[in-house]
Formats: sequence, C-alpha cells, structure tokens
Amino acid sequence: MRIAVTGSSGKLGSVVVRELTAAGHEVIGFDQHGTRGPGFVQIDLTDHGQVVDALTGVGDQHNGIDALVHLAAIPAPGIRPDVATFHNNITTTFNVFWAALRLGITKIVYASSETVQGLPFDVPPPYIPVDEDYPARPESVYSLVKHLEEQMAIELTRWYPEASITALRFSNVMWPEDYAEFPSFDADARQRKWNLWSYIDARDGSQAIERALEVAGPGFDHFLIAAADTVMSRPNAELVAEVFPGVELRGDLGVNDSLFSTTKAQRVLGYRPQHSWRDSVG
Repeated sequence: MRIAVTGSSGKLGSVVVRELTAAGHEVIGFDQHGTRGPGFVQIDLTDHGQVVDALTGVGDQHNGIDALVHLAAIPAPGIRPDVATFHNNITTTFNVFWAALRLGITKIVYASSETVQGLPFDVPPPYIPVDEDYPARPESVYSLVKHLEEQMAIELTRWYPEASITALRFSNVMWPEDYAEFPSFDADARQRKWNLWSYIDARDGSQAIERALEVAGPGFDHFLIAAADTVMSRPNAELVAEVFPGVELRGDLGVNDSLFSTTKAQRVLGYRPQHSWRDSVG
C-alpha cells in the first residue's frame, strides 16, 4: 500500500514509518519537521488547504494514497495550554479525516488514547482490568478531544459507509531506551497508577497499526493497545489492593499481566504484543 503517515517524525510515527517501510509499503511522512526527500512532506496540518494539497498535489513524489495513518497531535495533557491543545488537535484531525474522505481515501487508522478510559484514575475505573466496554470518561481537555475525535469518526463513517476508520487507544508509548527507568517504579505504586501501570512499546504500536490497515472493515471501531505486561515487578494483586481497594476485579489479574485488556484487539485485529521491558532490563 501507499500510506501517508501524519506525525511521521514523532515518537510513535518514526517507528511506524520504519516498520511499514520494512514491511514493503510505500510511506510518505507528513509533519512539521523532518528530513527533506521523496518520502516526506513538511506541512501544517491545521491548514486544510495544505492537507488537501499534500494528499493530492505532490505528484512528483507520489501518485495517490491508499491509506492514511494519523498520529500527529500535541501528544499529552499539560504540554501546551488547554485551548491550544484543543484547537490544534481537533482541527488537525478534522482536516485530515475530511480531506481524506472527500478525496476517496477510505482506509484510516489513527491514534486515539488510553486517556479516554478515565486517566489519571483519580476517580477509579469501574472495574479492573479495564476494557473498551464502559463509556468514555475524559478527565482532561486532551482526552476530551480524543473522545470527540472518536465521535467524529462515528458520524463520518455514517456519512461515508464505505470508509473504515479505526481508533487505536494507545497506552504510554515507550522506546527501548526508556526501559532503564522502569525498575525504579516499584518503590511507589502511586507513581504510575495514573494509567494502571500500563505502557506500549512503539514497535508493538506499529504492529497494531499494520494489523488495522490490513484487516479493519468498513465502519468505525476502537481498540485498547498496550503491552502484555505492566511497568512493575510488584504483583498486580498487591498494587490494586494498595491503590484501588474496593474496585471490582473481573477475572484473573495475572502476576504482571497488563491491566488494560487487549483481548478485543487480539480477537479482531490479530494484535500480538511482542516486546516487554523485561527483555531489555536485567
């Protein structure tokens, strides 16, 4: 496939570009910053005209787009003022979705976020492990935008029934060099309680994107995407009893199994997380 990737220079996007290219796809990166060349377009995604032009008008670099992976965003709460985060992220996503669909690009996979599940869980989740079955509970402007983007995708796939838009609710994205810090988390269970001690290796994030590009059908769907394990060496039962006493437990928590359930992504997309911080830290 010929795939446009927004946010191609970011923490997840740079890995996605590398992995999709290695898998034999032709990838064109869209971002504010990057290395000039036939596989990159420098762009302001808040400008709808630039988005349309990038998807259609760079004829000497590519000829038509088969699919779109949208990862560009202010990537977390608190980085920019809330108004700036809202304006940038919702505008960018609308521009990308709207331009793609109007141009006949009907396969879209994009980065939603674990934050729509209720992070930082100052109000505990309704049950653990967390899954996609309870309603979104945004607790920040950043997560509110992610929720609104999912609602936008629902309506756009109603307007364009042939379209496939897949929201991947990524956990906290990590590179292997981030893992050296993980053993220190055990000293304070509350340090990482804000996302139930979850994470996702960027390489597994890329795998989830590739699986969605390959198998997602028409319509909208959303999936939690996380590593198979937590960031902690301490057992789940101990962590949950200390930080979330009284929260309903559904099924076996495992010793260090992720408390973000990826069962749906495994069943529907064939997602299989391969990378653990435990393989990198002795």
